[in-house]
Amino acid sequence: MAEEITGEYVAVGTSRAYLARPEVDGGGGMLLLPMLTGIGEQVREFAADLAEAGVTALSWDPWDGPSADDTGHEELVRLMGRLDDEAALAEQQRLLSHMFNELGLTRVGVIGWCLGGRFALLLGARDKRLANVIAYHPTVPIPAAPNHALDAAEHAARIDAPVMMHYPGADELVPRESFDALNAALTGRSHGASIVHTYPGAEHGFSARARQSKPVNAEAYLHSWPQSLSFVRTTTLR
Repeated sequence: MAEEITGEYVAVGTSRAYLARPEVDGGGGMLLLPMLTGIGEQVREFAADLAEAGVTALSWDPWDGPSADDTGHEELVRLMGRLDDEAALAEQQRLLSHMFNELGLTRVGVIGWCLGGRFALLLGARDKRLANVIAYHPTVPIPAAPNHALDAAEHAARIDAPVMMHYPGADELVPRESFDALNAALTGRSHGASIVHTYPGAEHGFSARARQSKPVNAEAYLHSWPQSLSFVRTTTLR
């Protein structure tokens, strides 16, 4: 029988977030860090999938309201260029604290896509409370974007939690050199499992529905998402 879940927008202090909870709370949770789309329809579906797996999902809202549901791509790109690394990480850590303290969860991980994938790696280094880190096609370009003050590879090397990273082999935004640096940082750690998957021919953002009209992207998502859900259950519900 499918898990009964509830999903709603909530206020966490001054932050807007989206919360999806399973009918039976097993004590596990995931902080979701969206892609450019913000808390659009697909991100809410990701949250529902996690809740159906028995895991509480709380999504950070990078734009505090706008999303791909009601805002054009150009405006979302403009908002992305204004993101500040330190301010975003501070907000994400407040959401984590809410999950532990107010929601009463005992094991919480983080999953991010594109810009959120990069932040998942940064947060993984900053917050040792995390039970896992999952980074989908993290946006770590060369040269770094003007507002990318923090080095993702340097931070990835300092993550203690187990990490799963998904990299598309035909990523047009993140060159192989950048992926190799992230991969070396993760696999060179003295502890913490590093599970790195590559998808030849898949494009940046392959998990986004808009990209899945291409079979190679749809196949990459088809293979990756069940593995991510299994990794979440293993690391947060034990």
